[in-house]
Amino acid sequence: MRRRVRAALAVAMLLGEDVGRTEKFVAPAVLYAGVLAVLFGGAPGPLPEPWAASALLLYPVGAWLAHALAETEDDDARTVTLSAAGGPWPVAAGVLLAATAGVAVLGLLAVVWGVIAAWGTATTGSLLDGLLAHLVCGMTGAAVGAVFSRPVFRNEGPALIGALVVLVVTGTQSWLPPVGTAAAALGSGRLGVGPLGDLVVALLVAVAAVTLVVRVEQGGLRAAGHRITGLLARLRR
Repeated sequence: MRRRVRAALAVAMLLGEDVGRTEKFVAPAVLYAGVLAVLFGGAPGPLPEPWAASALLLYPVGAWLAHALAETEDDDARTVTLSAAGGPWPVAAGVLLAATAGVAVLGLLAVVWGVIAAWGTATTGSLLDGLLAHLVCGMTGAAVGAVFSRPVFRNEGPALIGALVVLVVTGTQSWLPPVGTAAAALGSGRLGVGPLGDLVVALLVAVAAVTLVVRVEQGGLRAAGHRITGLLARLRR
């Protein structure tokens, strides 16, 4: 297990360097920074309410970053990475780790910017809630982006449309953990599973995303699909 974790960290660093070299991170980072400039410009209002918008925006930004990381290598380079890492698990986990690191930096930027813009309105509790909410939204977005990429989706069009549908549907439901409840708790004080509960749910979503990507890479879901097709064919006879 320790070897797999080291391999996942190495893959995360490798993919992060690739994305940094190709500057695929620039568009989502600039977009997020631009929204923060608008959100915290002038009089943003007392914290933590302004963080609800910045945390929610980190949801699609996390998906964008994870998709860029998963698609940064062509098929030949990905085969080499899979072989060097010792299998699909470190590669899938590496994508998620690199994307989570990226959104953690952007989330910290949003929290610090908010504290400066609304000086004197943040409390220790609201600061912790803001940090956790940004991490939860960004990590969950990274999980969505990892699923709607290779090897689960080979075509860009269906992957982007599917990711957009999931992001809109799950991000606009204030009762739905972890993203909806995390953002709603900052904006309206609505009760949910709590900041730590949202974080646990986000971790479970991330684990589920990695498991799905690994199963697809190993061909497990394809075999299950063949079995279901064969069963339906027998039932028709």
